[in-house]
Amino acid sequence: VPVVESGGGLAQPGDSLRLSCTASAFTLIYSNIAWFRESPAKREGVSCISSQHGQTVYADSVKGRFTISRDDAKNSAYLQMNSLVPEDTGRYYCVTDFTECSKLINEYRGEFWGQGTSVTVSQ
Repeated sequence: VPVVESGGGLAQPGDSLRLSCTASAFTLIYSNIAWFRESPAKREGVSCISSQHGQTVYADSVKGRFTISRDDAKNSAYLQMNSLVPEDTGRYYCVTDFTECSKLINEYRGEFWGQGTSVTVSQ
C-alpha cells in the first residue's frame, strides 16, 4: 500500500483527533499532500499542503478547526482536527500529487491509494 492513513476513531462533538499519512514506497518531499474525506453522500477535499513552501489550503467547512502539516523527514503528513462536529464523520484519505493545492482538493476524482482511516463524530 503506497500510503497508510491512521489516527481515526470515535469522537464526541468538540473533541480532537490527529490523523497521520505515511508513505512507504516513495518520497513525499516533492509532492503536494491533500486530505479527502468520503461519506455515503459525498467526497470532499478537506485540506492540502504544498511541497516547497508549505502553503496550506482548507475547505470552508474546516477552516479554523483543522490544521494540516507535514514532516518530510518522516515522510508523513498530518491533519489535526479540533472542534469536531458530526458533519466531519467520514473516511479520510490522503493523496499526493503535483497538482496545485486548490485545484487538487477541488478537482481530484482519482482513486485513493490507501485504505483510509474512519472518523465518527457522535454523541
